[in-house]
Amino acid sequence: MDISTTPVASTGEVSRYEVFNYLVPTVIETTNRGERAFDIYSRLLKDRIIFLGTPINDEIANLIMAQLLHLEGEDPEKDINLYINSPGGSVTSALGIYDTMTFIKPKVSTICMGQAASAAAILLAAGEKGKRFILPHARVLIHQPHGGAEGQSTDIEIAAKEVQRIRDQLDAILAEKTGQPVEKITADTDRDFIMNATEAVEYGIVDQVIQARAAQGESPMA
Repeated sequence: MDISTTPVASTGEVSRYEVFNYLVPTVIETTNRGERAFDIYSRLLKDRIIFLGTPINDEIANLIMAQLLHLEGEDPEKDINLYINSPGGSVTSALGIYDTMTFIKPKVSTICMGQAASAAAILLAAGEKGKRFILPHARVLIHQPHGGAEGQSTDIEIAAKEVQRIRDQLDAILAEKTGQPVEKITADTDRDFIMNATEAVEYGIVDQVIQARAAQGESPMA
């Protein structure tokens, strides 16, 4: 997780070009009014599915937050499914998504496919308890935040205090969401702490490993 120590974007963030410089599939739907084209993510949004499949920066966070708010406006009682395959990124951006997930009325189910690392692991754990899932070969990685600072010693001291404040905040969130003692979270995140799917369930990051989608009506993801 990256922490910016200045007003500019934090290190490790990616530009619009880097995020969207790939072909996004288009889905064609035929209705009685003719054909309509959707990019794949917009089509998934119609089914209340949000996909986080990139590093997390302010731009991506704004898109995710906007989708969460939009789906709340459409139906405040119906669950939202957040699929995650992300290496993490900016901690402030991720906390913006986290706060929005807890702010809106709909319950948010989280599903890890591939990996949920660093800040993305916080979002995975932040899903509604009982509705946090992981696919069999996905992994979860947690660690302490990191940041860089330069300049006068006073500036470096301020930056170090901010990194520690953020770390304490993240440790408290993980402790609440996993049920682990804060002391254990702090010790485990001192270096990269990697879990496979089964270990992530045992740790409390997620609730269940899923291998196949259940029949209609038997799963919140159906």
